[in-house]
Amino acid sequence: MKILLVYPNAERELIGYMDLGAIAEPIALEYVAAAGRRLGHDVRLLDLRLHVHDLDSTLLDYQPDVVGVTGYSMHVLRNLEVCARAKTLVPECKTVVGGHHVTLEPVDYFEPQMDFLVIGEGIIAFQAILNRLQGGEPVAGIPGVWSRVDGSFRFGGPSPHFDIDSLPVPDRSLVPTDRSEYHIDDMKPVALARTTVGCPYRCSFCSLWRIMDGHYYKRDLDDVAREFAAIPERYIHLSDDEPFVNQRRMMQLADRLEAHGVDKNYYAYCRIDTFLKNRELMRRWRDLGLNRLFFGVETIFDHELAQYNKRQKRDQIVEALALARQLDIRIFANFIIHPSYTEKEFDEVKRFIREQEVEYPSFTIWTPIPGIEDGGTNYDQVLELQDNGRPDWSQFDLQHAVIKTARPKHEFFALYGSLYEVSPHGKPTLAAQNEAPMAKERQYRWQEFKDMDEQKREAAHIALALKLLGGGIPPSA
Repeated sequence: MKILLVYPNAERELIGYMDLGAIAEPIALEYVAAAGRRLGHDVRLLDLRLHVHDLDSTLLDYQPDVVGVTGYSMHVLRNLEVCARAKTLVPECKTVVGGHHVTLEPVDYFEPQMDFLVIGEGIIAFQAILNRLQGGEPVAGIPGVWSRVDGSFRFGGPSPHFDIDSLPVPDRSLVPTDRSEYHIDDMKPVALARTTVGCPYRCSFCSLWRIMDGHYYKRDLDDVAREFAAIPERYIHLSDDEPFVNQRRMMQLADRLEAHGVDKNYYAYCRIDTFLKNRELMRRWRDLGLNRLFFGVETIFDHELAQYNKRQKRDQIVEALALARQLDIRIFANFIIHPSYTEKEFDEVKRFIREQEVEYPSFTIWTPIPGIEDGGTNYDQVLELQDNGRPDWSQFDLQHAVIKTARPKHEFFALYGSLYEVSPHGKPTLAAQNEAPMAKERQYRWQEFKDMDEQKREAAHIALALKLLGGGIPPSA
């Protein structure tokens, strides 16, 4: 069979900058592609972030039997559009969706253009779908899959046992001309790879650990080393949710990589407490090529750290930032900005960034994403809804305030934009570089805007944003 895998582009690019500083390798679809090819199928991958106008021509030229999509909550509506278009142009094709959102909120994909919804780590389930389609067998009852049967969706029961070492190596040969475009900040080109799946921690604002039912799976280290050795890119992003938890294991991986002659530069996520507890491990990996880390600072307020179940304190954040400077590891530090923040909290965050010389700060707005403890399941605080009463998922890019803000929205976003101006060395992320001009102009026009009524004020901000950003923003993802 012919299988077309599509990575979606985001609908909005005005305020949401999810991938403006990064267009990352679509590794999830590369795993799926490898699984399809293992069964002898022909597989193509279309990355709409880089080929935004190529969907129709690809569908018409390739005439796929199966179209597969993936994505986060912000991609739900776009994925439905992609699958609806596939059904229009290739009516006999079957559509499949996997990923974070469908695992936690499958109801959003109970739509006429969808045929199969894959839950969790779905390689085995996807292969089962392909086998049944090729053999003309009934599609109901596939473990880990919602299947359309007689106009409604039926669940095939719990997903099969997950064996991380049974996963194929991602097929990185599908889009050779795209690979030079994949980047994270100035790391270009960059490949993604993972050594573990899942997370042993239980942060309340995060749903990643729920997707794997709280399990933490570790790959065979020799397999990891062989995969890294075969990656042509200079930069590798360890896309594990938390790679450095086990010091002994990661020391062993460093030894394996050296033994295989792997010479790369690495970028990875790391918890503050993990970093502080494993100083020798961090030195070892720095010497191996780890020259930047992403810290989930999340908040500088101890009461919020407790609410988020981060198991860390503000003084630990300060200590970790100082240690990173000693080790000469660049830190990209993310701060969650809650919609309840007023000028007081924004000023505290800016003061902290200046005092601690956080060179590469980034910011996200707290969002009740599916699966988090504080989000609930009815989304009754969400302001923008679809006609069916479900949230407008295109707003869930962590750059929109989807619940009510303590300050009027225009003031909140002016304060939010001002955060990007406090980088002590003048080196904001690419996303920040896009936001800063708007923030400065908003502050300049504050007096002009504040006297307008709400409707005129919102229209003025949109017009200003279009003037400052129109045409200059690359497609986000």
